[in-house]
Amino acid sequence: MGCVDSLRGHLLVAAPDLLDPNFRRTVVLVGEHGDEGAMGLVLNRPSSVTVADAVPPLAGLVDDGDVVHVGGPVQPQALVVLGDFVDARDAAAIVVGSIGFLPGEIDDVDDVGNLNRARVFAGYAGWGSGQLEDEIAESSWIVEPALPEDVLTDDPDGLWSTVLRRKGGAFAVLATMPPDPALN
Repeated sequence: MGCVDSLRGHLLVAAPDLLDPNFRRTVVLVGEHGDEGAMGLVLNRPSSVTVADAVPPLAGLVDDGDVVHVGGPVQPQALVVLGDFVDARDAAAIVVGSIGFLPGEIDDVDDVGNLNRARVFAGYAGWGSGQLEDEIAESSWIVEPALPEDVLTDDPDGLWSTVLRRKGGAFAVLATMPPDPALN
């Protein structure tokens, strides 16, 4: 198999007929993508648990009251942190703009570099070799380049519609679809 075109830094927007409850109306940021598979974070699933309550050592990275986001169904006990870095060289890996992953193990929040903002995710989305490509070919996902403001959006509930509107055309019409068309 040849090298796949990496979708790192792109968004996967769940197509309206993707009914898997883990991914219905989600927007996933692809953080890694290659021949071995892909990894991403659901950007629009805030939980009701604050970072301060769930992982007190990381509370210093986020604003008071910020919640943990559900990054996906894989390893929900694993924490992944994305930060908007003042100096991108501090990131473990940049994904889009100045936003990248913080190192996996954070012993002291003062050691991660200067951040404009950060977001804590529990779990992630993962695909085996070729699986994501198959799902895209089946039209389960709509692919769109990510913008930095998508990643740390203040309106996670509106992100699905926002990205589809930006893509334009028939996608802009989809953006207006209610969560449950049967209730329309």
